[in-house]
Amino acid sequence: MQVKAPTTQNIGAATVTTGVMSILFVDDEPSILSSLKRLFRPKGYQIHLAEGGKAALELLEQLAVDLVISDMRMPEMDGVQFLEQVRQRWPDTVRLLLTGYADIASTIGAVNRGEIYRYISKPWDDADILLIVHDALEHRTLELENQRLEAVAQVQNAELKKAHAHLESLVALRTTELTSANASLQTAHEQLKSNFITSIKVFSSLVELRGGNLAGHSRRVADLARRMATHLGLESKQAHELFVAALLHEIGKVGFGDDMLTTAIVNLTPRQLDLYRRHPARAEQLLTPLPDLKGSTELIAAQLERFDGNGHPRRLAHDAVPMGARILVLASDYDNMLSGALAKRKLSEEDARALVEKNRGKRYDPKVVDALLAVLDRMAREAPHKTAIAERKVGVHELQAGMVLSRDLITPSGLMMLSAQHLLDDRMIHKIVDFEKSAELNLFAYVCVDQ
Repeated sequence: MQVKAPTTQNIGAATVTTGVMSILFVDDEPSILSSLKRLFRPKGYQIHLAEGGKAALELLEQLAVDLVISDMRMPEMDGVQFLEQVRQRWPDTVRLLLTGYADIASTIGAVNRGEIYRYISKPWDDADILLIVHDALEHRTLELENQRLEAVAQVQNAELKKAHAHLESLVALRTTELTSANASLQTAHEQLKSNFITSIKVFSSLVELRGGNLAGHSRRVADLARRMATHLGLESKQAHELFVAALLHEIGKVGFGDDMLTTAIVNLTPRQLDLYRRHPARAEQLLTPLPDLKGSTELIAAQLERFDGNGHPRRLAHDAVPMGARILVLASDYDNMLSGALAKRKLSEEDARALVEKNRGKRYDPKVVDALLAVLDRMAREAPHKTAIAERKVGVHELQAGMVLSRDLITPSGLMMLSAQHLLDDRMIHKIVDFEKSAELNLFAYVCVDQ
């Protein structure tokens, strides 16, 4: 991840800081602090360490910190007490809780008093904690950007009406989309072209707002591609770029009509097929202004290349096709086979495997085919042994602070609102209820229950 030097912009009464994100880790165990420092420093963050709440508060009085991760159990001042003080004195700092104890009462206390964004269990998974921190900082950035847009709308409203009247509706639509997540797909497309603060999760959900076979496709492909990358031993940077590319690989379809999105690829007319083959180039155009996504953009641009050299647009073959793109095309095709987006009908897992084997060495790299089959076999073996999560289905009006989601909270159109294991508070529940009402939906959530 390339990190820019921090800058500060003053817009009316709002001050927005952009650039290098800083993280403060608070734990009474030096070994834990060292592990977190080694994990996060290569990602381009500014890292600060404190062995206890008192030392952390002294450091916060001197330095501006974007995010704090605190251990729950510490001498003198525990994580709840510390995060409560951080909330009171530095409310804009994102707060995460790191705990190795199944102490739900303490965790709820941290949520209510410290208003934490999320809690992380010890021992943590490196990939998971990196994504959680990335999401938390992205959430903070989006809030700051929303403040900036509102300030601009207030301060420059008169000038915009005179000099840029045609942009006024666009600004209003951007604000609406940021606050309600219910703007139309075309408005989201225009917002992507002009807004330099973007979110990977927003990107990956844009096309899926249209529903049909696309709902959940990108998330399933991203999960399958990451498993295949691990099996093939890709470096962490390559695996991360592939995961992001899988989330965004459908973004070039934002201009497709409903008939294109609901028609299986084999049933497309020649004109439609020509348009379909251009969607990786369209995605590349949209993502090129974002230098942090350069590696992922290259994989998206090559997603229609074939191993045998008969793909599009450059007819690359064998190792000339990036390994990430070879994984991406197979993961995407396999999911499309099962959903009916690729062939005239939905294929069974057995038929999909047979079709993959048929294209071994042609459309697909044999090594990548072996990885897919190995991953699918492993997932099938693990499925019966997974411990079932005790859960119940509730309407959003039944949600209560302290509940934990057992599944992703997803709208009927496929838009993910919250991820599994998210700890709900009153503020978030209020937002969910407002969204259900404004979108005229009937939403349900699955929450964990005590066994």
